[in-house]
Amino acid sequence: MKAAVLKAPNVLDYTDVPDPEPFGERPVLVRVGGVGVCGSDLLRFARGTAYHYPLVLGHELSAVVERPPADSRFAPGDKVAVFPLLPRRDDPLAQVGEWALSSDYDYFGSRRDGGMAELLWVPEANLIPVPADVPLVHAAMVEPAAVALHGVLKLRVPACGSALVIGAGPIGALAAQWLRVLGWTRVLVADVDARKRQVMAELGFEVVDAAARDTVEAARDLTGGAGVDAAVEASGFPETFLQTLEAVAPAGQVLVLGDLKGDVTIPRDLISSLIRRELTVLGTWNSKITPAGRSEWEMVVEHLRRGALRVAPLISHTPSLEEVPAVLADMAGRRVWSNKVVFAVSDEARREAGARPGEGSTR
Repeated sequence: MKAAVLKAPNVLDYTDVPDPEPFGERPVLVRVGGVGVCGSDLLRFARGTAYHYPLVLGHELSAVVERPPADSRFAPGDKVAVFPLLPRRDDPLAQVGEWALSSDYDYFGSRRDGGMAELLWVPEANLIPVPADVPLVHAAMVEPAAVALHGVLKLRVPACGSALVIGAGPIGALAAQWLRVLGWTRVLVADVDARKRQVMAELGFEVVDAAARDTVEAARDLTGGAGVDAAVEASGFPETFLQTLEAVAPAGQVLVLGDLKGDVTIPRDLISSLIRRELTVLGTWNSKITPAGRSEWEMVVEHLRRGALRVAPLISHTPSLEEVPAVLADMAGRRVWSNKVVFAVSDEARREAGARPGEGSTR
């Protein structure tokens, strides 16, 4: 089969590799449909953060079932989304459904080869069914959408609640949509990127031009000086994390959704203000595929099916698998603008994505 293989930092080859071998409980052979690029993929590609080499990147993926085990709930041709974390089954936290909080787990595209390949074996429990009419490129967005949902579900929703999301990249954009779905009355989205702000404005959000004015000042002005009831850090910068602490009203909530790119020093007066305002600061990591039938992943799929969660406006490019080396190099070198890049790997995914101008290669 073909795969994009990371052989060393900044060295990616699109090449022939042996077909994968089955592993785990009730393995299912799937043909990869779409695979999204996460910021962690770019770090592994360009910053040397991979666990090992060679490595096939990609943990945000959809697929079509090729070969299920006997008596499977899946049949050949079924569309699925792939939960990338592979827990150690004897871990006590994994046994109660907290896979992401368990230890010594495995992970597609990180600790083992992932989705930037044509074929993959996946334990049956890691697959979520996707309706046939959901495009495979859209289904590859289930993983980041579930990550955003998992975080937002931690927030208490007050009556007439206002929220601020700092960062209009894919995770921030998905978090903003979930805030609206879950009942937050007013959602502001701040970013320095005019094109990302435009996407959010077209989705019906109030946007703040963080390049032109102070985000905290804007949030207070737009809430009559009170501040927002919740602030979500989704850009990953130390300074934006501090802005979330400043932008919230008394008894407000702060959700740290971005993986900060540097250390943070919180000034003493801001700590004092945090204490006196009785703020709640929440961390979040990954998402939950349990309990079966009522998980965050199934909630994502249902909202995709119903059109309540819109991912198409976030997807800026749908290149083919053979373009992985060039596209990741362009993204890491910031030679192109992109929002969400999802590789259309299979023929079916490419047909569904079509060949609309601007939605193929980033080059």
